[in-house]
Amino acid sequence: MAAKPPQDDFESEDAAATPSLDVGRLGDLLGFHLRMAHVAIYRDFAETMEELALTQKQLAVMELLAVNAGASQIDLANTLGTDRATMMALVNRLAARDFVERRPSTADRRRQELHLTMAGRAMLAQARKRIDAHEQRFIDLFSHDEMDVLLAALKRIYKRN
Repeated sequence: MAAKPPQDDFESEDAAATPSLDVGRLGDLLGFHLRMAHVAIYRDFAETMEELALTQKQLAVMELLAVNAGASQIDLANTLGTDRATMMALVNRLAARDFVERRPSTADRRRQELHLTMAGRAMLAQARKRIDAHEQRFIDLFSHDEMDVLLAALKRIYKRN
């Protein structure tokens, strides 16, 4: 049986990874090149995770919960820059697959804590092996020093505030 396609991708990634048209002024825009790099990475990730039917955002939530057991949906939404409703839907999908469970907080009864289940930890272990191979395909495009510079530059863009 084929896995259901991931459901929490917020925009279509149908754009070609390499434009076939003259891109004109777009070729000088940082945002255009970031978008094209994103599309290339997204496509490779989607292919890598197809059998597991997991998306980047689902895996990001699972990775965060692996090191932040008991985090709330709001904590996750704030960390990933996602709105609360979207995060609730994402967590609902993970809970439906028995990867995440909600537990009442012992400190604040209004708050629900999120935890990976045993099935979630097992799935994350499988996914990590695939993620490592996916990441390596892109890391191999750069020297160690180039990777350090690239990551520092990207962080400078999204941490500028």
